[in-house]
Amino acid sequence: MAFMRPDAAVDIRTTLSLYRFGYHDATTQLGETDFWRATLTPVGPGTVHIWWSPGQLDAQAWGDGADWLLERVRGLTGGHDEGFSCPDDAHPAIRAAHRNHPGLRIGSSGALYHELLPAILGQRVTAGEAIAQWRRLCTTLGGDAPGPNHDLRLPPDPVELSNRPAWWFHPLGIEAKRAEALRTVGRYAQRISEWCDLSAFDASAKLHLLRGIGPWTIGSAVGPALGDPDAIPIGDFHLPNMVSWALAKRARGTDEEMLALLEPLTGQRGRVIRLLGMDGHAAPKFGPRQRIQPMYRR
Repeated sequence: MAFMRPDAAVDIRTTLSLYRFGYHDATTQLGETDFWRATLTPVGPGTVHIWWSPGQLDAQAWGDGADWLLERVRGLTGGHDEGFSCPDDAHPAIRAAHRNHPGLRIGSSGALYHELLPAILGQRVTAGEAIAQWRRLCTTLGGDAPGPNHDLRLPPDPVELSNRPAWWFHPLGIEAKRAEALRTVGRYAQRISEWCDLSAFDASAKLHLLRGIGPWTIGSAVGPALGDPDAIPIGDFHLPNMVSWALAKRARGTDEEMLALLEPLTGQRGRVIRLLGMDGHAAPKFGPRQRIQPMYRR
């Protein structure tokens, strides 16, 4: 059992929401005042339960990784993030988003392997497809989570993941390219765990060496794993448009234009993107909706 008095300014639920990959994430549950997560730590599987009320936060953990998880509750809930002092000359949309969501903090789970897997599934497909595939993958390859919450599953075991041939993933809706990236992460899981001790910059450089792991996946995983407020998923389909619309009133933008607009806030760019999204900014949509063809049928 762990106990701490969190900063009253921190919105714990919003901070933790980044760790749930879809409402039906088999590894993670988020309620109004509590959070469950099952994961694979460097010392073995573990489950952590965090619950909070004004001025108080408690946590309990189970499994071989229990102590490891309890040591990281403060980081997970944003306790290592001092927040963001928005410059007076920042764009009005950024100042408004910061004013409307002052409690957002950037958490650090220390679980880079865990964060990478759903990020890989998010490559090249819609969010809905990736969320469903993540649940199927954990249900199929993830073990029972330690502790009393029998609805939770662990992420896929690295050995099980790396030993499966690419064709095995096809019935789950995962084509060969993403399957190979998953298998690669499984093979290098121990090293990936060690990279959590590096800076976000150095860990990102290491991840770039892995086949199938590019800037989008790295930006999506390093932020929540290492608590990097500057992490940006370069190559995202929606974010450049959102940033360009929010900051320049251009309905469509490129990665280069997005980075130029965010350049004055280097060091906090990932946080700013999340604040803009939370504040409801979205680029206009044009044309009819297209029918989504599942990846495994393409």
